[in-house]
Amino acid sequence: QVQLVESGGGLVQAGGSLRLSCVASGRTFSMGWFRQAPGKERELVSGISRIGGSTYYADSVKGRFTISRDNAKNTLYLQMNSLKLEDTAVYYCAARLGASYHYDSREYEYWGQGTQVTVSS
Repeated sequence: QVQLVESGGGLVQAGGSLRLSCVASGRTFSMGWFRQAPGKERELVSGISRIGGSTYYADSVKGRFTISRDNAKNTLYLQMNSLKLEDTAVYYCAARLGASYHYDSREYEYWGQGTQVTVSS
């Protein structure tokens, strides 16, 4: 049974930072961080390939967010800096069996429970 357990969300003022973590049980996966704000579709924020050689960032977070992974710990991270009001959303980590991340959430087999990130003014 694969489980993804996220942590690190919370309330932060605009301009602040948070680091999300996601611990995956079982094998190593290609991973992605998605987010979903109220009334909006779930979107891929950042993705990383199975061994970490390839990464992706949505234009809205480039230069502010950094994805990384520690495969020895089966842990995925998302360092979020210079947070903006529009970053407020539920953030989900997701895992897929393919070699790399995918933009389509339907391509991910496993999902975490989500963690709320709220950015205040």
